[in-house]
Amino acid sequence: METSDLTGDDLVRVLATLASPHRMRVLTALSAGPTYVSQLARDLGISRALLQVHLKRLEAVGLVSARIEVSEDGKAMKFYEVRPFALHLTPQTLTTAVETLAETSERGVAAKKEL
Repeated sequence: METSDLTGDDLVRVLATLASPHRMRVLTALSAGPTYVSQLARDLGISRALLQVHLKRLEAVGLVSARIEVSEDGKAMKFYEVRPFALHLTPQTLTTAVETLAETSERGVAAKKEL
C-alpha cells in the first residue's frame, strides 16, 4: 500500500488507525515477523481481547494480514503479519486526497459506523 493508492477517505481511515499508540506498538512488534495472537499479547503486555480489537482495526485498513496455521498438537493458531506499506505525506498528496473525499455528511455516517 502506498499513499498514492489510497482515496482521501482511505487515507483518513489509515491515519486514524495509526493514531493509536497501541496499534503503533502492534505494528512495531509485527515488523519483526509474523506471530500468533497469544504470543503477541504476552510480548506487548496487553490482553488478547484488547489485542484482537487493535488487530481487527489494522486488518480492516490493510496494514496487517492474518492466516490460520495448525500447530503440531492440532490447535488452530491465527498468525498476523505486517503488510508492506509506505505512507508519504506532502501538501500535494493531501491535496490529491482531499479531491477524493466523500461529502462531509457521508463521512460522518461512515465514521459512526466504524466506531
